[in-house]
Amino acid sequence: MPSLTRRDLLKAGSGGAAFLSLARGARLARTFAEEGKRIPVGLQLYSVQEEAADDLVGTLAAIAGMGYRGVEFAGYYGRSAAELRTMLADAGLACCGSHVGIDAVLGDALKETIEFNQALGNKYLIVASLGEEYTGTRAGWERAARALTEAAVRARPQGMLIGFHNCTQSDTADFHPFDDGTLPWDLVFSSTPDDFVQQIDTGSVVEGGADPVALIRRYPGRTRTIHLKEHGGPFGEGEVPWEAVFEACETVGGTEWYIVEQYRHEKPPLESVAYCLEVLRKWGKV
Repeated sequence: MPSLTRRDLLKAGSGGAAFLSLARGARLARTFAEEGKRIPVGLQLYSVQEEAADDLVGTLAAIAGMGYRGVEFAGYYGRSAAELRTMLADAGLACCGSHVGIDAVLGDALKETIEFNQALGNKYLIVASLGEEYTGTRAGWERAARALTEAAVRARPQGMLIGFHNCTQSDTADFHPFDDGTLPWDLVFSSTPDDFVQQIDTGSVVEGGADPVALIRRYPGRTRTIHLKEHGGPFGEGEVPWEAVFEACETVGGTEWYIVEQYRHEKPPLESVAYCLEVLRKWGKV
């Protein structure tokens, strides 16, 4: 099966490095596990997109068997909300979010999106695709921020949270500054309500030249869900400052879900996401 892009779905180490990873894991275990903090860990299903498309029931069972507590959707595989909720219940998994395009939270579409996700048992609607009509200019980003604010205000009485996820790393991406030095990301989050979710993707933030820890601290209480993705090496052995990320999430971030996303696979996808969870287990996060 050919690989699907996220937008398609929305529309439908070395020994030394391993030693350092284990040492860092020991520190994390002492720092956080002893405090009894356990933010549940979910998986973004885009990480196993082909497996989920071929056998969703079996894939959910495998994910649950690894020890994941929930899944985040990026497309619904042609199933109804009721069918998906039954599959999740049978596997013992929660829904920790849905990635949607911006059109799904605008105008009359928002009502249908909310109804579907309420039936699914999900309260996090995370916009992961804006499109060039918004990201091509500063005026477009400002228009997006106004539209997202309106969506967040409309969703609030229904118990739903709207958010935004950094994704692309092009010349018009979230961390490419405007002429005055302002980042598009900051334009959005300085213009939206305090309950508008900042879902950062740690690996993509680092790739984009920004600091995930600084973002968590800059917008306290708004990192309700966060994507745990590595950059520059196997999970746990790259450039993401994991210890500081976890500390920020667990003190000021307001984080309710850690969500693994790993789609640049060096191993088969299910093996890869199982490895990520094992690293988190060594670190005392599971």
